Amino acid sequence: MPRLIDRLGPAEDIWTVLGAEDPLPSSGSVIVALERLDEALAAGLELGVHLPNDTDPERVKPHFDRLSLISVDFPSFTDGRGFSIGHCLRALGYEGRLRATGPVISDQFDFLLACGFDEVLLPDSVAERQPPEHWAAAEGRITLGYQRGLAGRGSILDARRTAGDG
Repeated sequence: MPRLIDRLGPAEDIWTVLGAEDPLPSSGSVIVALERLDEALAAGLELGVHLPNDTDPERVKPHFDRLSLISVDFPSFTDGRGFSIGHCLRALGYEGRLRATGPVISDQFDFLLACGFDEVLLPDSVAERQPPEHWAAAEGRITLGYQRGLAGRGSILDARRTAGDG
């Protein structure tokens, strides 16, 4: 079952996630924990960093130009702090790949895209329950929100003003 989903559907994951004790390779695309970021920056690799969902996005802003990917932890589908971190990273100017990692559900895909996420890496349990068709059907399902999204979606207030009701 595909575990990495982007707006085009299942995607190939070229990234290797390194554990706390794993040595840094001499080449390749690696994702490290925030605690290993300084060490990994010195290695000159294509670099990604994984952020816990309680991280202040300002901590990685000085490194945006060196980060090809930022992965944000979603420990459960009911914990929405990752949405805020993703939105803040984009508002701070991050232009690389933004990945949601964890048991989010396909119903949240449109919200993730609106917050600036590019892709979702799912645990096997979620990928088995929600095949790619669920994710494809979720994109574009929500056309208006209470806030303007980063994906260019208008708000309910915008629609009311356009219709002359507001």
